[in-house]
Amino acid sequence: MIKTPIKKNIKTIDFNCDLAQGYGVYRNTSEYDFLDYVSSVNISCGFHAGDPQTIKKALLAAKEKNIVIGAHIGYFDIQGFGYRPIELSEDELESLVVYQVGAILSFAKAFNLDIEHVRPHGAMYKKASEDFRFATVLARSIQKCSQWLTYCGASGEIIEKVGEYVKIPISEEIILEKQYNQDLSIDWSLPAITDTEACIKRLQTILHTSQVNNTSEGLTLANIDSIHFSNKYPNSLEIIQRAKSIITPEPVRYGRVKASGWVD
Repeated sequence: MIKTPIKKNIKTIDFNCDLAQGYGVYRNTSEYDFLDYVSSVNISCGFHAGDPQTIKKALLAAKEKNIVIGAHIGYFDIQGFGYRPIELSEDELESLVVYQVGAILSFAKAFNLDIEHVRPHGAMYKKASEDFRFATVLARSIQKCSQWLTYCGASGEIIEKVGEYVKIPISEEIILEKQYNQDLSIDWSLPAITDTEACIKRLQTILHTSQVNNTSEGLTLANIDSIHFSNKYPNSLEIIQRAKSIITPEPVRYGRVKASGWVD
């Protein structure tokens, strides 16, 4: 049964960020500054970003910080960094997903680690948030890699329907800088919210009410398991530092177990 959002005070929530967002000579060293503030990371798999050495470094950095690891899958699009849509058949999409998740699974195994979730990137993330059939193929492909993997995507009706239909664990995510419509869809045409105080106020509203401010100047109820933090902006590190001073993040599965009363 699809979850109906309930207005509530959120006591446990995951903070996630992307890692291994470099390729060859193109490096992104600032992303490692986020590791002291997140509870999970999404490691690029070598398609939109990431190469063997970058992936290895990211895995070991996450291991050192004891942070939950996930695969960050995307279209093979180095020049466009995975933000350009690519039309694929269902078979091609499945192959794309299995190849990327398998790479991170094998890498993790080599260092006595495991991955717990898969999060799509860029144009793939956008389409999965809008297209039930596409998201279903995505989820089934993830499930073929491991039945224990969680599918992480945009909060809303589509991911909930996919979770129920495919029988896959899901993690519903809000991106602080994105602008949401009344129906919780993202308005991709609008500029990002980059003001520190606006992002922190939005986070506080989420934590206190499970609601996201929308483009109609109102609030929309949502089921929220995780908050995604970008490192694209000059004040990105300040935003996540402020966020952690408000609530200490916990991985999705641990947070759910703790909320159930199984652990203190």
